[in-house]
Amino acid sequence: MTKDGRRHESLSAPEWPVRESITEYETGWYTGGYDRVEQPDGSIKKYYWAELATAVVIVAIADDSIIFVEQYRPTIRETHFELPAGVVEANESFTNAGKRELREETGFEAHNTLLLEELWCSTGALRHRRGFVLATDLKPVEQTLDDNEFLSVHSVPVADAVEVARTEPTNDATLEGILLASEADLL
Repeated sequence: MTKDGRRHESLSAPEWPVRESITEYETGWYTGGYDRVEQPDGSIKKYYWAELATAVVIVAIADDSIIFVEQYRPTIRETHFELPAGVVEANESFTNAGKRELREETGFEAHNTLLLEELWCSTGALRHRRGFVLATDLKPVEQTLDDNEFLSVHSVPVADAVEVARTEPTNDATLEGILLASEADLL
């Protein structure tokens, strides 16, 4: 485990032998490199990876609405209407991280949370774990944004949530969170 919230769990034992693992760069936000892997035919190939912080995405229901945030994403140069989300800190559960991130980003305190799903994302290139948390029984509290968070909070009627999540521009975390909650009949 790392103190900055990067991958909390160990990787599984490799089914294909890893001959060498090379870290080529490290930043405060992610680490990147490659593994030299022996494939089933005996050949060696480099498999590149980027390791991102473990993250939580929150589906927060207040009355008959879902809390969304609108924020500019400089990486892709677009403003997105999305679910609140953030980094899971070391030794923090997905549900506790969900409560904390929801409070910080939106100014809502959740009294009930439920882990909907946890999964690996974009496994062809990323080492990134993500959890999806349902948050209910919300009450307003003070919003405490990080110094890089410039966002506005919006309520979307539950009946419109799937359509809003599918409207471009959108992202995987928002769409997955809404669909998971919908599939579980929680919306």
